[in-house]
Amino acid sequence: MLTIYNSLTKKKQEFTPLNKGKVRMYACGVTVYDDCHIGHGRSLYIFEVIRRYLKYKGFAVTFVRNITDVDDKIIKRANELKVNWKELVDKYIKNYYRDLADLGLSKADKEPRATENIKDMVKYISKLIKKDYAYVADTGVYFSVRKLKDYGKLSGQKIEDMQNSVRIEADESKKDPLDFALWKKSKEGEPSWDSPWGGGRPGWHIECSVMSQKYLKTDTLDIHGGGRDLIFPHHENEIAQAEALSAKPFANYWVHHGLLTINSQKMAKSLGNFVTIQEVLNKYPTDILKMFYLQAHYTSSIDFSWEKMDEVKKAYERLVILKDKLEKNYGTVHIDKKFQSGAGHTLPFKQQFIEAMDDDFNMPKALAVLFDMVNRCNKTIDSDIESKNFILKYALEIIKEMADIFCLDFFKEKLEEISQSQIKEKIKLRLEYKKNKNFEESDRIRKELEEKGIILEDTKETTTWRRKI
Repeated sequence: MLTIYNSLTKKKQEFTPLNKGKVRMYACGVTVYDDCHIGHGRSLYIFEVIRRYLKYKGFAVTFVRNITDVDDKIIKRANELKVNWKELVDKYIKNYYRDLADLGLSKADKEPRATENIKDMVKYISKLIKKDYAYVADTGVYFSVRKLKDYGKLSGQKIEDMQNSVRIEADESKKDPLDFALWKKSKEGEPSWDSPWGGGRPGWHIECSVMSQKYLKTDTLDIHGGGRDLIFPHHENEIAQAEALSAKPFANYWVHHGLLTINSQKMAKSLGNFVTIQEVLNKYPTDILKMFYLQAHYTSSIDFSWEKMDEVKKAYERLVILKDKLEKNYGTVHIDKKFQSGAGHTLPFKQQFIEAMDDDFNMPKALAVLFDMVNRCNKTIDSDIESKNFILKYALEIIKEMADIFCLDFFKEKLEEISQSQIKEKIKLRLEYKKNKNFEESDRIRKELEEKGIILEDTKETTTWRRKI
């Protein structure tokens, strides 16, 4: 039974989608005014793992993630750089998709841009005005917060306490300081679209309400996700808009991930600790960043440091070394019915992995199961169990399943500079040089292979090899 911690009800609940076997999921995406940092990367990764696990459980998943391509931050950054806002947006959308590809993550099924859906937003706002939940003012259109009786139910805030926590913009045209913008009238030189209320652009919150319902083709989403910092006011305001219009629940399960800090500090350019995805991937393979993300439960914050990345790398090396051993020695083993009981040695690990992921996507616990399996496999390799070939063949298949759910790429075929047969020939030649005490040539072959990413490991009996991580 899959359970999910629901930020709306503040408890774990059994997951039951509205339509049996089908999941409609939405996550708030990036605002494209700068390169994605590793906090964005964590969000992208978490929702991809959740999507993959839901599919693994047999659900047909439709996943939508928006791109905010018009926003106050975008306009401000474009003005600072003295470039056209569209030029800025195009650059960072391109970089966003580069980062997604470099992380080895799939695009969402739909990734709509806000500027492509403004007509739908105008219609949505018009309906809210007609229902008397919104009003036109000199500076735009605003949502009347106090008209929604249960406003604050996601964040758990009482409306009378909100004025102390929300940032109120000085705007005398609003009827209430708590009211938020659905449509902002543009100032001179700002991007602008036609509307019944004058030229302007949509507010940030209306984008997600409109695009999630439009592209998932429903008033009620199964899962809505995003960072914990979006609960208030962004997600609270999404709920207000959507439920005021449809009178139905906007999302049945709200999934919020914790934030990422650096050396226990909030990441900020002003502090000089702003780390982009590309900066990390220039130093480490993609899988190591993903395994770093797996160290903490998705609901918790996670603290980044380069030292932690080095620790993760050491653990990752154990995984890749075992994978290479299993593939080389047991990957082509034929499973004889006589020995199919050997699967019993590894199936408990698979069940433990599923139990961990069923418990609110407990990725750190599931990762620990994977490493428990690595330890068991290494012991089995050194054992004389009659059916060990078949046990390890099963183990290889289960590790592949786990790796795929975690989007780990170490099983993917890579272009090789040197083939396995060539490596074996080089090792054979090197052993002959060593036997004849021609250590100069022996060392030359070791160095040549190392330059091609092949590490040799000598034992008393033989020489083994592995690819450099």
